[in-house]
Amino acid sequence: MQNPLKDLVERSAFGVCSYLGDKMGISPSRVRMYFCYVSFLTIGSPVVIYLFAAFWLNIKNYLRRSRNAIWH
Repeated sequence: MQNPLKDLVERSAFGVCSYLGDKMGISPSRVRMYFCYVSFLTIGSPVVIYLFAAFWLNIKNYLRRSRNAIWH
């Protein structure tokens, strides 16, 4: 059984690290780890990039769903 807190965080984290990990062919947990390291080193500036990527992925999924709804 996995840690329920880890499951909650992964479901509510917008899927940005999973998406990047899948695109680059590496584990999403490794992407999360590097993101945390870079955030500490640069005093949080990657958080803005993460939020922008989350927004962009949500818009992209929304447009894809609405485009498919027209043709069905």
